[in-house]
Parts: sequence; C-alpha cells; structure tokens
Amino acid sequence: MALERTHPGTSARTGVVWEVLSAGLAERSTRTGTGELAVVDLGGGTGGFAVPLARLGHRVTVVDPSPDALAALERRAAEAGVSDRVRAVQGDLGSVFEVVEPESADAVLCHGVLELADDPAEGMRAAAQVLREGGIASVLAANRDALVVARALGGNVAGALAALREPVRRRFTEDDLVELVRQAGLEVGARHGVRLFADLVPSAEPDDPDLLALEALTAGRPEFRALATQVHVLAARPQ
Repeated sequence: MALERTHPGTSARTGVVWEVLSAGLAERSTRTGTGELAVVDLGGGTGGFAVPLARLGHRVTVVDPSPDALAALERRAAEAGVSDRVRAVQGDLGSVFEVVEPESADAVLCHGVLELADDPAEGMRAAAQVLREGGIASVLAANRDALVVARALGGNVAGALAALREPVRRRFTEDDLVELVRQAGLEVGARHGVRLFADLVPSAEPDDPDLLALEALTAGRPEFRALATQVHVLAARPQ
C-alpha cells in the first residue's frame, strides 16, 4: 500500500531518517520477539514520526513543551485511529524523568532537541537513560559544516569564516554529535547526512521520487554528509 503524502518516508527531508529508524526498530522487534515496542519521542511535536510509528503497532510517548503541538498530535492520532497507542505529555529534556520512567523504552527519538538544550551533553545523557539495555536512539541535529556552506553560497563569506573558526551554539559537526552520543554511554552505529539536496536545490519538491532517491544514495557517503543540513546518528545502549 502506498504511503500517505504526510508520511516521513515520502519526503526527501525525512525519508532517510525514517528508513534508518524503521530498519532499526524492525531489528529490535526481531531481537525482543515482539512487534510492539515502547518508543519515546522527545520534542516530537505534532507527531510527524510518532503517528506513523503508532500505525506500525508501536506504543509512542511524545514529550514536548508545547501544549498546542500536543493538542495537534492528539487530533492527528485520532484521525489516524491510533489514539490508544499515542500518549502526549508536556515536558522537555530537563524534566523528562518527571513524565517518563528511566530504562522504560525500546527506542528514543531525539530529533532537533539538542539544539535547544542548555547543556546538550546532559540532554543527550537524559535521552540515553530512557532506554532499556539494547534499546536504540535516533539522534538528529543541525550540522555546523552545512552552515558554513550555506552562508558562503548566500554571499556571507565573513559569516562562513566565523562559523568555521569558532564553535556555533546549537549546531554540531558530525564528530561533535558522535562524541555527545558516545559520552552518553551509547554505541554509535549508522551515520547519515539529512537534507542535502532537499535544501540546496531551491526548486526541489520534497516528495519528488528522484530527489528522494538522490538523498538516499548520498546520505551515507562521507563526502556528501558534511554538506547536509542535519546529521543523523543511530545508536544503541549496550546489552
């Protein structure tokens, strides 16, 4: 059956992350012998990933600070018929254990939230502590190297130099992100660049099949990863 247009697997901006994540969840399901996994989506907002994951049969808890986003999530889950598998709770990385038990999840999504954390290392440790042994973490963050390229292409050469010479708050190189994940006690698996051509080509349509294919084919190649708007890391808590 064809995927709906709003599904993360149909967009060049999220397709790579969806494919890597869904493969990781399938492997986790095989290891545990259960098709229903407990997933915590930190900063999951309106449920762009949570609702499709619930439709796969998983139980998803979305932790987000915005009551409006959580209300939209609940409407979206109801429309998809998965309200019984989606739990919306208000919170953030700093308060996650007020609403989620430690070591309670088979998977944690940490997409676009480290950029907002006062202390990204502490935030990453909190995300890792949500996981049971063998659980997986999907970590997505803004790429500093891509900012250098974007500023230069936009004519802001001085800004590109500044971004290259000094650490940029709320953006990470691939090495920075990998180190954060490792310091949190997780084993790093796959690394991918996300939103390379989808952001570089002004006229690109996110659901263009050729663009989806191009993103998928280049996402794992080091020579392209550094240019992608975001870096994605799939990691696991050791058994």
